[in-house]
Amino acid sequence: MFNSILRGTSVALVLIVFVAAWVSVSRRSEDALIVYCAHDLIFAEQVLKDFEAETGIKVVVVGDTEATKSLGLVQRLLREKNNPKCDVFWNNQVLGTMQLADAGVLQSYKGSGFERIPDRFKDANGRWTGFAGRLRVWIINTELMPVDEAGAAPHFESGDLSRMAIANPMYGTTLSHFSLLWNELGDEEMKEWYEDLKHRGCKIVPGNATVKNLVAKGVCDFGWTDTDDFFVGLDEGQPVAMLPIRHEGKTICLPNSVAMIQGTRRQGDAARLIDYLLSEKVELDLARSASRQVPLGPVDEKLLPEEVKPLAIWANESVDVTQFAKARVECLHWLQAEALE
Repeated sequence: MFNSILRGTSVALVLIVFVAAWVSVSRRSEDALIVYCAHDLIFAEQVLKDFEAETGIKVVVVGDTEATKSLGLVQRLLREKNNPKCDVFWNNQVLGTMQLADAGVLQSYKGSGFERIPDRFKDANGRWTGFAGRLRVWIINTELMPVDEAGAAPHFESGDLSRMAIANPMYGTTLSHFSLLWNELGDEEMKEWYEDLKHRGCKIVPGNATVKNLVAKGVCDFGWTDTDDFFVGLDEGQPVAMLPIRHEGKTICLPNSVAMIQGTRRQGDAARLIDYLLSEKVELDLARSASRQVPLGPVDEKLLPEEVKPLAIWANESVDVTQFAKARVECLHWLQAEALE
């Protein structure tokens, strides 16, 4: 599953296709707002299409892959710092966005959307703002494991884990989750913990969607994923349930984040998109979408789907993930070094 299938001339072919695709995007984007988007395009594209229809501003979207969620675009923006090609970055979490802020990639902007988001979900200097959160959850196959308040935690603490799956922790929300653990355990204990996890047979798979698939189809009894992936399984009619993952009694709510890129030549259009994404309308649209994301700013609660209301309670119980930015950098360096061994 993890071995590359690219060899010899195949690599050259892939590079040619990539360059051709980027040239095509560049030609189409001369008069458009360029948005790098790490959020799943199945959920994000409709929001951006609605923005186009409402404002008349053309948007070109550059997405990320499931296997390299958020990290790929963060690294790309770091490489492009001195020659930016992007105007707005819609990330599916905040810690990578904070790295970009520290590196001087992001430009301060405090508009109407910034004002409606609580302080703990945004940068005080306006370099990024969070919205529409997801939660880290246990996903459980209800035909293979009982679902109670303790969830899968007792099974996770000891014994065989060959019927558990987690996403590759180098990417996406699992990297944010591991950053929390790194901060909590310290480097040496964290490394020992991860080795023990693998030694007990836990499956490390490409992404959260794969975790959902394995649990839904009964290949695994339980795993770690995000609420949006869980709801995909539920909507498919799969025998799945979820419970929040807690650390020291707190949940893990991971907001999306949006930021303006330093050096953009489309500041006005970028500001309009940022305010649009941070609006009550979009937070409610995402809450009512298949991803059931949790509004972080004030909304009319009568308009929230019933399935999202308990998620909003869990989100209010979340640890402050912004305190793990330093831990993310350290944890990522370790994971990258381990991958090269």
